[in-house]
Amino acid sequence: MLNLIAISGSLRAASTNSALVAALAANAPADVIVEIYDGLGRLPIFNPDDEGERTPPEAARLIGMITRADGVIVSCPEYAHGVPGGMKNALDWLVSRDAAVGKPAMLVHASPRSLYARAALAEVMRTMSFAMYEEMPLEIALLGKKPAEMEAILSEGANRQAMHDAVQGFSGFIRGR
Repeated sequence: MLNLIAISGSLRAASTNSALVAALAANAPADVIVEIYDGLGRLPIFNPDDEGERTPPEAARLIGMITRADGVIVSCPEYAHGVPGGMKNALDWLVSRDAAVGKPAMLVHASPRSLYARAALAEVMRTMSFAMYEEMPLEIALLGKKPAEMEAILSEGANRQAMHDAVQGFSGFIRGR
C-alpha cells in the first residue's frame, strides 16, 4: 500500500485545484491511499528562527505528513505568473529538512493557462531535491467552472480514468525507485 499526500495550492472555498486533488483521492487505485493536506491557510509565515524546537504545530504537521508519505501530489493555481504565496510558504517550511530530499512528487493541473506557475513550481521543487515525476502529466480543465460543473467534469468516465492512470503511473515511478 502506498501513502500519498495531495496538496492544493489554493485557499479558495470553490477551488478548482482542491476539487482536482479530492477527485484524485477518490479515483486512486485500490493499493494507493491519497490523504489531502488541508492546512495551507493555517501555516504561519516561514521564519528560520522558528525551526527545531520552535517549529509551529501546523508546520510540524506538514513536515511529518511529507516525511511519512511515499510521494506528494500538488495542484496549484497561478497568481500573477507565479506560485501563490501559501504554496511557496509551505515549501519553505520543508527547505532545511530532509522531508523533500528524494521524495517523489507529481504536479497536476486544473487550468491550461498556469504555464508560468507550473514551471516555477517544478523548478522550486527540483531545487529542493524532490524527485519529479513528469512522465504522464495530468491536466483537467476546470478554470472558471462552478462547483456543480467541476463535479460533472471530474465525474466523466474519461477524466476518472485519466486520474486513476496518472496516480497509477506515479505509483509505478515510486515503486521503481
